[in-house]
Amino acid sequence: MKNRLMGSEKTFFIIACVLVVIFALFCLLPVVLVISASLTDERALVADGYRLIPSKFSFASYTYLWRQRSMIGRAYMISIIVTLVGTVLGVIFTAMCAYPLSRSSFRWRNIFTFLIFFTMLFNGGVVSSYIIWSRGFHIKNTIFALIFPNYLVGAFNIILVKNYYQNNIPASLIEAAKLDGATEPQIFTKIMLPLSKPVIVTITMFSSLAYWNDWTNGLYYINKKELFSVQLMLNEIQQNVMLLRTANDRLGAASVNVADIPSNGVRMAIALIALLPIMIIFPFIQKELIKGVVIGAVKG
Repeated sequence: MKNRLMGSEKTFFIIACVLVVIFALFCLLPVVLVISASLTDERALVADGYRLIPSKFSFASYTYLWRQRSMIGRAYMISIIVTLVGTVLGVIFTAMCAYPLSRSSFRWRNIFTFLIFFTMLFNGGVVSSYIIWSRGFHIKNTIFALIFPNYLVGAFNIILVKNYYQNNIPASLIEAAKLDGATEPQIFTKIMLPLSKPVIVTITMFSSLAYWNDWTNGLYYINKKELFSVQLMLNEIQQNVMLLRTANDRLGAASVNVADIPSNGVRMAIALIALLPIMIIFPFIQKELIKGVVIGAVKG
């Protein structure tokens, strides 16, 4: 009987591994296709379509983007600054908001938890948010417009951290610290934060991804090109390529050669440039990220 159970477990493990490998390949193939398309000659890309192996190699897309390196470099600096500052502030504020909600001694925690959860279901909309941020706080065309709206503190992250505090940090530990004379700030900084590393890494990843991939804040609040983030700058480069291609089609033979306008390849190169930092960082925090999501998502 024992051998039969071990055999069934081994079979299940093999099947699970095969399914995971297949799923991983399905996730990897689009990335490979993007890389291949960005390295394919524009004429070959139009004639043969997208292939996993380029039919004709060309670095024209990256050459075109290299000519825009000063703008892209400045945009990268803006994105890095916004992502770092926004993520640090967001993680601190989220952890601080979640702490009192996790304490049973906090009298109004159920009311505040409901109000925070309510914002996950309903919001005032884009127009009201734009009026508040641009006319009330006057952050339009400032770097703060890329940090504060939409991503600084999220209801989902607060609830995730709150559940982690409740399920993984014993209340007796907090009571013992209070008996030893620890204040609330000391409990938060010396007990709660050090013991909540997995969920902190998780919301750090969520927040940094949101800031890095954000282009809506810039679209709504930023008109100055000096403040364009990577997403906005690459989107503008793509639009410029499409406008140049459209002008070429209208002007005909007297215009620029269509092979010199790698619009499809540039689009893929842009996607790869924006994705590259995430691909580099994610493997280093994958373990803590999965642990934080699984533990923090348990209902308290």
